Amino acid sequence: MGTGQAGRPGTDTVVLGRDGGRADPQQPNGNAPHGSLPVRPRDRVLRAAALAVPPLWTALGVRHAAGTLRHYLRGTGRPYRVDARALLAVPVVRAEVDRRLAQWRADARAVGEPGAYAADSGWRGVLITRRGSADWWLALRGAEYRISGTVRVHEDGSVVTDYRFQIHKSWNFDHGESEFGIPFTPFARLHETGLAHEFTAVGEVDGLVDSAGPTHAEGPRESCPREGPPVETSASEG
Repeated sequence: MGTGQAGRPGTDTVVLGRDGGRADPQQPNGNAPHGSLPVRPRDRVLRAAALAVPPLWTALGVRHAAGTLRHYLRGTGRPYRVDARALLAVPVVRAEVDRRLAQWRADARAVGEPGAYAADSGWRGVLITRRGSADWWLALRGAEYRISGTVRVHEDGSVVTDYRFQIHKSWNFDHGESEFGIPFTPFARLHETGLAHEFTAVGEVDGLVDSAGPTHAEGPRESCPREGPPVETSASEG
């Protein structure tokens, strides 16, 4: 994957790692606007049945999935905060972020002298599989992520990167899709009739540190996260 070339310290630079990243994480869908379709009796029956799922999922230990579905059915449409630190620990997400960090290190070292370089992946998609994490697969299936920060190359060639991890998901059911033979179209209709509401799932963790010696990479080390603006979470929803 190509990335922008870093300039020398103290000069204008192209931000490392931005090539291929998107400026906007929004992923629009073709569903009808909220509350634009008439409610049918079968829509109310489906919503009543769906309300029993989050408590069951909570009892089974898939609490992230329970939280997102519960928020959809409550129909506020407000942003919903997910646990970005827990999501970053999911192997497929961790591997994707580590791959970006490794590219940043290589690009910064390629400049040929010590310095500090801005880096930003832009928004990129990551797919979460059922095998990788059943909880996060049910909660998000896929999402947009972004890492941004500063890469510092020292005299001995070691590299320390301070970075922030963000997650964004336009949470909805898509017409025509299905899982386990269960069609998503009736669930999408709950939004369209006003019995549920699509929303944006967001999360972030700041103060993360990745360090590598002159010739080998060490595992990422994380400091305490900085909290983002208040939005609804599974804990606040009960």
